[in-house]
Amino acid sequence: MRIVVDAMGSDAHPAPEVSGAVMAARESGDTIVLVGDAAQVEPLLAQEDTRGLSIEVVHTGEFISMDDHPAEAARTKKNSPMHIGTEMLRTGQADAFVSAGNTGGTLAVATLHTLKRIPGVLRPALMMVFYMRRHYTVLCDIGANTDCKAEWLVQFALMSQIYSKRVLKVANPRVGLLANGEEDIKGNDLTRRAAELICQTDLNFVGNVEPKEMLLMNKVDVMVHDGFSGNVLIKTYGAVAELMFELIKAEAEASRRIGAGLLLAKPGLRSLKHQIDPMEFGGALLAGVNGVVVVSHGRSNALGIKSAILRQARAAVEADMVAAIREGVAQYAAPPESAAV
Repeated sequence: MRIVVDAMGSDAHPAPEVSGAVMAARESGDTIVLVGDAAQVEPLLAQEDTRGLSIEVVHTGEFISMDDHPAEAARTKKNSPMHIGTEMLRTGQADAFVSAGNTGGTLAVATLHTLKRIPGVLRPALMMVFYMRRHYTVLCDIGANTDCKAEWLVQFALMSQIYSKRVLKVANPRVGLLANGEEDIKGNDLTRRAAELICQTDLNFVGNVEPKEMLLMNKVDVMVHDGFSGNVLIKTYGAVAELMFELIKAEAEASRRIGAGLLLAKPGLRSLKHQIDPMEFGGALLAGVNGVVVVSHGRSNALGIKSAILRQARAAVEADMVAAIREGVAQYAAPPESAAV
């Protein structure tokens, strides 16, 4: 497999990308292509043990930064790693593309300039796998579409249940709609209309769910929401998880007795950290475009990049997710009023 990585994407680029690429290449045997400023990438790569690994560097002196306006940068910076990487994907020179860079830039480049949408897809969406209490839940959308139409949420549910089936091997994924209560009357106009439309499909829809159904009860395998709500949800969860470990550390430093107890509990705490660390999953799949594109967090470390390559990009390619979504969307013709704009 050949996977392209935007070497200039993360906040600390290109160090996490280089280390993460080496880790992924060593574990998988795949070819990893780092696209970025060779003057910065190659010295870091020279410090790594790359014996027997297939790692390539494609030079470009231009990249889309976090401060750039996504649409404008996508139009003008045609030599960015995002353009080069997704173009390699479009022309068959690569199997997947990973970037921890400007999310809006990645969406604009992939959706409007290179890969384009799968026919029938109203809006591509960011799809993230969440792991808690030994259970996987697919969350969609987590930030690609701040304002949504109900018909888009139906497609998010469809694409997510395809992912749950093909990648996570769930036979009949339970689909829930994020709302402020489990009752049918809860939610806003968007969620109530979306619920009506999802009920008209053959998806295994279990109705409205609150975050506790995902975090505590393993009630759903897919949870659907607009990008604004989804983004706030995952960022709140990440902040709470980080706060929890900071509080534990502070208590350990304040009390020798607590510190000694926590030292004994260290193996369990390490296991817990692996479960809730977002870097363990590495990013979100941009579902609905003609290629496997994974968007990682700007704060990604080497583990986050490695996970994005192996647990997201590689898994989506192996499951042939693009073809599966293309086939699935074709079975659900969108209502006339849902024509994409």
